[in-house]
Order: sequence, then C-alpha cells, then structure tokens
Amino acid sequence: MSHAFWWKLLIGIITLAGALTANATNTPTAPTHNQTVLPTDKSPQQVIIKIPQQEFSSSGHTNYVITLLRLALARSKSPNEEIVLQSIPETFTQARLIAELQRGLSVDVIWTMTSKEREDAMQPIRVPLLKGLLGKRVFLIRAGQQDVFSRITSLQQLAQLTAGQGAHWPDTDILRANGLRVHTSIQYELLFSMLRGGRFDYFPRGVNEAWIELEAHKDEGLAVEETLMLSYPAPMYFFVQHGNAALAQRLEQGLELMIQDGSFDALFESHPSLMHFLKRANMKNRRVFKLANPGLPEETPLQEARYWLGD
Repeated sequence: MSHAFWWKLLIGIITLAGALTANATNTPTAPTHNQTVLPTDKSPQQVIIKIPQQEFSSSGHTNYVITLLRLALARSKSPNEEIVLQSIPETFTQARLIAELQRGLSVDVIWTMTSKEREDAMQPIRVPLLKGLLGKRVFLIRAGQQDVFSRITSLQQLAQLTAGQGAHWPDTDILRANGLRVHTSIQYELLFSMLRGGRFDYFPRGVNEAWIELEAHKDEGLAVEETLMLSYPAPMYFFVQHGNAALAQRLEQGLELMIQDGSFDALFESHPSLMHFLKRANMKNRRVFKLANPGLPEETPLQEARYWLGD
C-alpha cells in the first residue's frame, strides 16, 4: 500500500481517539460512595434554618413570626442561596427550646420575650418583632366571672386574685415584682384547664394571643375579660446561639431593611393575627395598670420609636 494511504489511516485513528476522549471528559459519571458532587456556579446553595414547632393555640401568632422570619432572611440572602425553614419534629417548652438553642443541636433560631437571663443564655437580635404588643395583656377568665373584674379599680384590688403563667416565662417575674400573685405550670396547654378548674382566677395574655387561644379552647367555658389591661415593656426577639454571628447578622440586616422600606410595618398592620385583635381589644376603653419590668436588659432599644407601637 502507498505511503499516502497509511498517512490517511493514521490521521483517522488520531481523530477518532480525540473524539472518544472528549466524550468521556464531557459525560458526568455517577459519584462513588465516598465522592462528593460539588454544585456548579449556577446551582442554588441551600441554607437550612431549623425552627421550633409551636402549639396550635398560638398558630396565628406563629404564622406572623414565621412570615417575618422568611422575609427577613430573603432580604439578607445572596442571589445564589435558597433559604429553607425546617420545623423540628418535637414540641418543646420554652425552657427546653432555650436549652436546645444553647447547645446548637436541634434548632437554629427561636422567638420569645426577652429578659436579662435569656440574653445571657442566647444572642438576641434586638428588633421587637411585635412592636411591644406582647406587653399589652388582657385576661382569659372563666365565663360568668366578668362582674368580679368589672368592680376592680386598682392594682391592689387585682392583687387579691391569682394569675396563671408559665413557670419559665419572664412575665411571671414581672407580675410578682409588681405585687401580683401568680400560680404557674411548666406546661402551656395545662394552664387552660387549670383556669377552668379554678386553680387561679385569670390568665394574662397578649392582645394578639387571647382571642386565638379562646377559639382554640372554645368548649372550655372561658372568656376574654372586657374592662382591664396590664401594660409593660415586653419585646419579643429572634434569638440565636451565642457565637452564631452569621445568622444573627442575616436576621438583623433583613429586619432593618424591612423597617427602612416599610414592609415590616405593612406586614404588621395587615396580618390577621395582629391588628384585627388590637382593634378588638378596645384598649382606649379599658382600665390600664402599668407595670415595671425589672428583668428588662439595659440594652433594650426603648428610645427607638420606629421599633414600637404608638400609643
């Protein structure tokens, strides 16, 4: 055979080999058991934030806070991130949630009323989620007991009755520091049956909580008291584990951006679990007893009017 024939055959073999090599390079292979597949630049990076389960009774309140959390995280995320909120499977008491957050194991962020002890235990993001609404307290009482409360005109008279509260809630210390008697329970849901059974006389609840909880316990013979209200500074914050600066910064940045562009107030004023019940509380026609909150940390931004509900 001629020299030209062999030369053409050699070129053909080289070309075929190059094509096979290119296909092998461009075709992804299945990962082995120990192999990690890294995302491409265009693949979204999933960021999972573990949050608490909540009692059904506070579902309206929880819906607002989770919506706010989602929006704040969306404002502070990078373009290539996907934020996923993942509820933990267990329902914990507040004390257990705080312990879990301190350990940094099952939950990444919680929301609760602040206190000196809680800010020592966890990192607060000092933007009041409810604009102080949680400190406007109306009472759940037994149906048929309204006359008892209608006759009360002073804090000293109210102190003759007994309130019910959670054993680990900051509110318990606030009420006691102001001379009020308090009966406690570790279990939130147990407080409703204890009220019904006469273990205490009234159950102070935030105006954003009382009617939702009444609906959740509509067959237990309870009512919302119509004439009285307690008022004390009680900011609810997002909390993260001490040292989790990245998540704390995300939350603070996102919340501040929402305040600046008006979307924080827009959500607060439109969410059905808040303003509807604020109007229903008829605060201007109630006798209001203002209480001191000795457990309030010095860093509380009380002078920042943009954070708080106006009078």
